[in-house]
This record gives sequence, C-alpha cells and structure tokens, in this order.
Amino acid sequence: MIAPKRFSRRMPEAARRFEPALLTPLLVIVLATVAAVLNPHLEFYRFFGVPPALAAAMFSVAGTVGIGLLAMAASFGLAAADHGLGQTPSNFTLLVVGGVTVAAAYASRMRQHREFTLAEVRAVAETAQRVLLRPVPHRLGPVDVEVLYQAAAAQARIGGDFYEARQTPHGVRLIIGDVRGKGLPAVEAASVMLSSFRVHVRDAPDLPDLARRLETDMTYYCEDDPGDDALERFITTLIIEIPAEEPVARLVNCGHPPPLLLHGGEVREVEPSAPSPPVNMAALLGDHYQVDTIAFATGDRLLLYTDGVSETRDGAGTFYPLTQRVRRWACAPPRELLDHLHQDLRAYVVGVRDDDLAALAAQRVAPVGTVSGRER
Repeated sequence: MIAPKRFSRRMPEAARRFEPALLTPLLVIVLATVAAVLNPHLEFYRFFGVPPALAAAMFSVAGTVGIGLLAMAASFGLAAADHGLGQTPSNFTLLVVGGVTVAAAYASRMRQHREFTLAEVRAVAETAQRVLLRPVPHRLGPVDVEVLYQAAAAQARIGGDFYEARQTPHGVRLIIGDVRGKGLPAVEAASVMLSSFRVHVRDAPDLPDLARRLETDMTYYCEDDPGDDALERFITTLIIEIPAEEPVARLVNCGHPPPLLLHGGEVREVEPSAPSPPVNMAALLGDHYQVDTIAFATGDRLLLYTDGVSETRDGAGTFYPLTQRVRRWACAPPRELLDHLHQDLRAYVVGVRDDDLAALAAQRVAPVGTVSGRER
C-alpha cells in the first residue's frame, strides 16, 4: 500500500520509468520538422502545437514546458531557414505553439493533482479494507482457508461483499455475505455484520443462535441509521461450522448462493433443505434458521462465493457456469483453486465488472479428531 505521505516521494521514481509513449511528442517534432523541410509549401510547421498537447498527458509541468519550448525552437529554426522570421505566418505559429504550451502546462498540473488525489483515495480505501476485511489465517485448526476479493469499483478496492473465518470452541466458523446495494452504505452495513460476527462467533452455542445475534445487531443498526433505505437493506449470508471432532460441516444459508462441495474430484451445490431469512428480514419472514449437516472429511473442500461470481456475464449475457468450470480444478488446493477461478472470471467477463465479488475456499487437511492447530 502506498501511503499518501509517501506518494509524493514515489512520484519522481515513477516519472523516471521509461515508456515508449514518452517519445511521442519528440517524434511528432522530428517528423513535422523533416516533412516541413522536404515539403515547405505544405506548411507542416502548423503541427508544432501537437507535441506540448501530447506532453500534458504524460509529462510533468516542467517536461511539458520543455517540449513546448523545443517545438517553438523547431518552428523558429524552420522560419529562419526559409527567411520567414518576422512574417505573419511564422509569428502566428510561434504564438499558437506558445499558447498551447501554456494551456498544456496547466493541464499537466491538474492531471498531477488528480493523480495525487487518486493515490490518497486508494490509500484510504486500502486501509479501510484492511480494517474491514482483515487477513484470514491460512490455517485454522484442521482447516486451510484462502480468500479472494475484488470490489466493483476497482480504484476503491472495497465494497459490500465480506467474509471472515475464526477458530472457536465449537470448531472453525466461516461467514461470507453480500449487502444489498452498493457504495458507502453497503460498506457500512458490511462493517456492522463483520463486527457483530467477530463479537459473537465464539460465544454463540450454535449457528442459529449466531444468526439471530447477527439479525439483532443489524436491526439495531438500521433503526439508528437515519437513511431512508436502512430498513429496506438486507444481507444474504452463509455461515458454516466445521467441528474438529466430526467429519461434517454444518451450514445455515440465509438467502445466499449455495456453496460448492468438492469431494473426490466431484463438485456439487449444497442447497439448503429449507430457506432461512436474509439478515434484516426476520421481521417479515420469521427467525427460523435451518441447519444442514453434510459430510466433510479430510481432503474435502468447500467453495463459498457471492453472486458477483455466479452472476458474472459474458458478451452474450450468459451467466458464468461456476459448477462446470470448477470441475476442472476440483483437485486443486484452496489457493490454486481461487487463482484459477479469478483468472477464468477475468477472461469470461466482457467490459467493466459492475458487482463486487468474494470467494472463500476451505479444506479439511487434518484428520478428524484434531482439536486445535496452529495458525500459519
């Protein structure tokens, strides 16, 4: 992460990196000069206003002014060679190039200011993401955990999708969720959910109790939030518990896309046997939370994801065939699985992504009965 105070010190380093595009203004000056010498009647010297305009998009203010002065010098040299100094065409050309240079220098200054502001925004967003989505330990007890996250606003790098994994006296507990809506209200709601999960995850005796605590905290937040849409905001969540003493995983799915179970090279969706209400919807739908128990032995993996993954579309509008694609990596460890998934999603989508995405892969790596393990 680049902190705002460090950005100004890193700007000169970035400016010193050579890129072929930096030669474009100089190339225009050279080509215009050669063309004007070979074809003086075609007035190629009028192109000398182009180099400083191009320089504004890639050079500093000093560099832009330097390119403009070089263009003016080339124009002056051509006028002197053609004995046109002091005549109206040459004077007008010099005046135009000078005016373009001044305007380009101002544009360069504004561009640098926007780049600095964007760097500050990125730094703040990355800091907020580290606070909201803390790094998940790679090993929790008998379970290896890896995560993938990408915000829809690529420059902001933070959104309404969230995840967390904690080791508790009841086993490893995982959560993944997606806040309805976008922008800062979604981020704030996600922070409330994660804070509530972190507070209650160890003390809640079972998953339905944990889900009810999340519901209560979210209800209080929405009642205190003055926003008009606060009471209409809901969050789909999937909560999973992987006990160390049993070869099972327990799931409560609150309106979230079903996870994938990878077992023996096979992939299947784990649909809930009965619906559970999304968070902040219990007042309308009731607070019954259905626990489903599935076999989860050593070597098995669970892939949790948000709808930013499953609802990715290609150019024809076809949804990403997640289950079918994941079969190709069914035997891959969690990190490789998510890396393959990320690359495949980037190749599948057309244009700019308009939704956040998050994914979490968990694999039981220790034999059943392993009570505790070290975090790596």
